[in-house]
Amino acid sequence: VDVAQEIIVRDEDCGTTRGIWVEGLGPNTDTRLLDTRLHARFLLEKALAVRSYTSTQVAPLLETQMKYAFLPQSVPAFSATEVIAKIQKNHPEYSYKEATLNPTNPRDRAADWEADLVNRFRGGTDKTELSGARDTPLGRMLYIARPLKITNPACLQCHSTIEAAPKPLLDQYGTANGFGWDLNEVIGAQVSVEGDASIALHRRDRIFEQVRSDLRDDLAVHLDQA
Repeated sequence: VDVAQEIIVRDEDCGTTRGIWVEGLGPNTDTRLLDTRLHARFLLEKALAVRSYTSTQVAPLLETQMKYAFLPQSVPAFSATEVIAKIQKNHPEYSYKEATLNPTNPRDRAADWEADLVNRFRGGTDKTELSGARDTPLGRMLYIARPLKITNPACLQCHSTIEAAPKPLLDQYGTANGFGWDLNEVIGAQVSVEGDASIALHRRDRIFEQVRSDLRDDLAVHLDQA
């Protein structure tokens, strides 16, 4: 069952090239990674929605101002990162990054392990998603990643050559990074990370406790009315 689209696939092979292999759940299956995937995918989809809204609704409104000063709010990657950062204040167990090999904004530069994910997407694979776990000094981290590909030619106005880039952008970030991108090139990856798996369990317990508390309150109201 695809939870995101509420589709039940009944054919063994439907012919798609964009599927994601998953294993069946057994009695001893650790479902924490599955739980993380579901939450992380929603986070990634939210970031994509912000990206689309920024490029189609916000950026056109700022075209005139951008001739005189660079406004990062017009950049889809910047807007998505900022919005998800707001969400993180209430959900610190998750982090989000648009990990890029050659970014304009230094904060987006991919760490070594993130660069490995990006290069796997760049290596001719048809995978549209990678997920797994990695051990860090802060504990075990669960991650999910999707490729960031340049499909909009408008992106190349700022990222093809230094000569073609707007002067306000060069004044803001310089000429060292963020150029040489090509159309249909994978330049990075959306990476969502959740901390130690115990955090996921803690979040789940917190939700259940809230539900129980709400049920108790509702029951008390009904008893008072009776």
